Amino acid sequence: MSDSYAGLREHMVADQIAARGVHDPRVLEVMRSVPRHMFVPEPGRIFAYADQPLPIGQGQTISQPYNVACMTEALGVGEKDIVLEVGSGCGYQAAVLSMLAHWVYTVERVPELAERAEHTLRELGYTNVTCRTGDGTLGWKEKGPFDAIIVTASGPKVPPPLKEQLAEGGRLVMPVGDLYRGQVIVRVTRVDADRFETEELLDVAFVPLIGEYGW
Repeated sequence: MSDSYAGLREHMVADQIAARGVHDPRVLEVMRSVPRHMFVPEPGRIFAYADQPLPIGQGQTISQPYNVACMTEALGVGEKDIVLEVGSGCGYQAAVLSMLAHWVYTVERVPELAERAEHTLRELGYTNVTCRTGDGTLGWKEKGPFDAIIVTASGPKVPPPLKEQLAEGGRLVMPVGDLYRGQVIVRVTRVDADRFETEELLDVAFVPLIGEYGW
């Protein structure tokens, strides 16, 4: 990994992430270490550390670095946690989570992206991530319950199967709202078997969540 990329990551964390209020030291350290450029297809790799989402093919994007860090901090992932990610995309968010959690399960509906993400994660040595292709709005019931669930595309509401697969005390973070505007990142915490608490965290714009409980 070149020194130039390390410097770009330092600037990304200082100027785009920490300066905007993300303060969890574990999250900041992971954002400094994961080679974001390796998850961005050429010719967009030169922009990998810019303050913006970038296309990764198939009409999908790698999220803006700040949104990745903000959602990761909101999840509050611990080193013993089992995490579900809905929307693998290029695999970058899964790599970030894998350095904080015990295990990450990630689901991607587009086979080409799922295969590329799995290959990139394996090549870079992220061994505590399991990938599969499918409808992420249905979750991954046989691997649950999950201590944390992250959804990296926006839906009209939180999919019921994902809430059902949260462990008690578990957190779910996802963007919810209209199809192309008026979206907000929410955090849903499962208080007990029957009660959930919902907080609104940040106004955003994400690609649509596709699936049985998406658009």
